[in-house]
Amino acid sequence: MSQSPAVNRPMTALEWATLITLAAVWGGAFFFNAVAVKELPVFTIVVARVVLAALVLVAVLKVAGIRMPSERRVWIAFFGMGLLNNAIPFSLIVWGQQHIASGVASILNASTPLFTVVLAHVLTADEKLTGGRILGVLAGLAGVAIMIGGDAARALGTNVVAQLACVAAAVSYGFAGIFGRRFRAMGVAPMATAAGQLTASSILLLPMMLVLDRPWSLPAPSLNAIVALIGIATLSTAFAYVLFFRLLATAGASNTSLVTLLIPVSAILLGMIFLGEMLELRHIVGMVMIALGLAAIDGRPWRAARFLVKAPVETRTDER
Repeated sequence: MSQSPAVNRPMTALEWATLITLAAVWGGAFFFNAVAVKELPVFTIVVARVVLAALVLVAVLKVAGIRMPSERRVWIAFFGMGLLNNAIPFSLIVWGQQHIASGVASILNASTPLFTVVLAHVLTADEKLTGGRILGVLAGLAGVAIMIGGDAARALGTNVVAQLACVAAAVSYGFAGIFGRRFRAMGVAPMATAAGQLTASSILLLPMMLVLDRPWSLPAPSLNAIVALIGIATLSTAFAYVLFFRLLATAGASNTSLVTLLIPVSAILLGMIFLGEMLELRHIVGMVMIALGLAAIDGRPWRAARFLVKAPVETRTDER
C-alpha cells in the first residue's frame, strides 16, 4: 500500500510548478468565459465545456487503463456530483460574467472553502469548526461583504445579482466537496469521478441548451469564441483535473488547497492584460480579506506563529 503524502510538507520544485500551472489554467477559465460570453449564451458555453472535457477525460482513462464504473448507484452519485460541481456553478459563473469582470468573479469564487468548512461542520461528523476556522470564515465572509456591500446598499441591480450568482456558485462547490467524499468509499478512482461527473452534467445540460439557446439559430461564433470554448474545455477543465489529481496524490490535500489563493491572481492578470479590466479598491480589500480567511482556515499561519515563538525558547534551553 502506498503511503499518503505528508501533511503540509514542503513541496518540491516540480510540485510548485504544477500548482502554479493549475492556478493559471483554472484562472484561465474566467478569462475564457469572458471572451465567450460576448458572443454565446450561457448554456451553449457550459455544454461545450463539459462535453468536450468529458470526451478528453474518457480518452485519458482509456489510455491509462482505468475502467469507468457501471454500477447504478455510482452513476446516480455522478449525476449528483455533476449537478453540484459542474452544471449549477458553471452556469451561475458564466451568467454572472455577463455583467461583472472576470477578476471579480474569480475572487468571489475563491470563497468556496469558506462555505465548505461551514457546510462540513453542519453535514459531517468529523470536520467540525475550530476557533481558528471560525475566525477564518468570518474574515472571508467580511471580504465577500466588502466586495458586494456597496452596490447592494445602493440598489439590488444586475451587478449585485451577478456577484451573488458567483457566491451561490461557491456555495454549490461547497456542497460538492461534501457530496464528493462518497466516491472514495465507493472505490471509484478520482479520474473516473471527474470523467463521470462531466459526462453526467453533459446529459443534464444538453436538453436545456437545445430548448433555451437553440444553438442552430445563433450567428456563427468568431474564431476567438471558438478558441475560448476549446481552451475552457481542454485546458481549464480536462487538463486541470489531470493536474489536480496528480498534485493531490503527490503533495497532499493541504498543499493542493493553496491553489485557491492563486486562481484569482491569474484570472486578474489575464483580465487586465487582455480584456482591459480594472479592479476597484473594494475588490482588492475583499480579496485580501478572503485570502486571510483562507489562510486562517488552512491553519498554516497559526502553526508558523507557534513555531516562531517556540524556536527561540528551544534555542535558549539548548544553550543552557
